[in-house]
This record gives sequence, C-alpha cells and structure tokens, in this order.
Amino acid sequence: MDLGIKEKRALVLGASRGLGKAIAQALAAEGAVVFAAARSVDKISSYADAADTLHAVELDLGQIDQVDRVVDGLIKDGGVDIIVNNGGGPPPGAAQTAERAAWLQHFEAMAANLFHLNARLLPMMKERGWGRIISITSSGVEQPIPNLALSNGIRSAVVGWSKTLANEVAGDGITVNVVMPGRIHTQRVDELDAAAAKRTGADVAEVAAKSRRTIPAGRYGKPEEFADVVTFLASARAGYVTGSKIRIDGGSIKSI
Repeated sequence: MDLGIKEKRALVLGASRGLGKAIAQALAAEGAVVFAAARSVDKISSYADAADTLHAVELDLGQIDQVDRVVDGLIKDGGVDIIVNNGGGPPPGAAQTAERAAWLQHFEAMAANLFHLNARLLPMMKERGWGRIISITSSGVEQPIPNLALSNGIRSAVVGWSKTLANEVAGDGITVNVVMPGRIHTQRVDELDAAAAKRTGADVAEVAAKSRRTIPAGRYGKPEEFADVVTFLASARAGYVTGSKIRIDGGSIKSI
C-alpha cells in the first residue's frame, strides 16, 4: 500500500529512543524526510546514519529558546508536513503530594512549549492544504494510571488541545489525532516497572509479569507495532481520520 508520504517532511519529537525512534524509522522507511529531534542527538545519529532521509536535531522541549531556534530553521527550509508530538514522561508520584513547581516545570515542556511549536509550524501546512499532527499521550488519559499524577494530568491537557485544534483546521486538509500507548516495551516502561519494584519491594521481573497479566493480549507491545499505527495516521490514506483518540494497548483499557 502506497501511503503517499514519500518526500513529505516530518518532525518527530523525542526520537532518541523508544516510541519516537521507532516512529522516525518507520516514516523514513516510507520515504519521508524525517527530522528526528531530542536532547540526545548522539543516540539519534547512531541510527540516522543508516538512512539518507533521517536527520538528527538537538532539541530540549523544556527550553523555549531551543524550540524557537529549531522551528526557525525548519520554517526557513520550507516547514514540515507531519508533526509527531512526543515528550518524555515526568517522574512518578501521587496527585496529593505533587508540588506546584513540578506541575509548572513539566507542563511547560510537555504541553505549553509543544503547543507553541505546533502553532508556529501550522501556517505553512495551511498554505499547502495538507498536514498531519499526531500527539502521543498515554492510556492514562482514559484510565488514570496509579502514581503517575503528573503524566495523567498534563497529557489530558494535550488531548483537549488536540481535539480543539482538530476542529479548527480540518477544513484546511490538516488532521490532528492522539495515540494512546499502553504498555509498549520501551526503556520508559522498564523504568516504570523498576520504580514500582522499588516502591513495593517486589522483584522487577515479578512486577513486569504481573503487569503483563493485566493485558488481554498477555504481553507488552512492540515499538514497531505502535509506530505502524502512527505512520498510517501520518499518511495520505488517513485523510478522513481526525479529532480521534486511538488506543494501542493490547486491550488494556477496560471501558468501551
């Protein structure tokens, strides 16, 4: 199936590892020109060298000056057609003990600066009459995950922004969607399992096994499985899919 994104320009955030890396590689495999952005550009360069259409971009979403500098460069070169919003997860913790400073710090990087980046890149999409914006959140926006208060709250703000934006730009040929990963086997999931083991005094392997038993599919997902869904949403074939939340979670969320 031709996805119609050959030579489309894509910005993938948080692309040094995990889901972002898998998405950057999947888009490049479909012929897109991918700007893979993250704080750790060395990690991106280690896999970008294998594809002529993959370019490493240094970007810390928590630094607005860096955000504007990267956006300025992209606009100068012609903008982008696809944006994959993917921010690192905040540390675990309970809602009742989360401090104001933590909310502000992580909201800036995971939401406010993200919204700013997209707003600056949108006008060139509108001029071309084509664009794809995909935001990676978490299953926690539908079924809050215990001890991940910051993530549950801030990612829910991204969902509200995404749905509002989708309604505003649908007539311009731009789709805006949210994808919600469940337990996809990335370094982030390993870190969360390790944190849970430390908190409860259990063995990490048993924590992971217990987590897998709660998933109807009986396993953690693969980053490539997640990336394939995102790549389709970024494609020309998905032009009538917008304002949606799409789960890739092996059936973990219990609600319909």
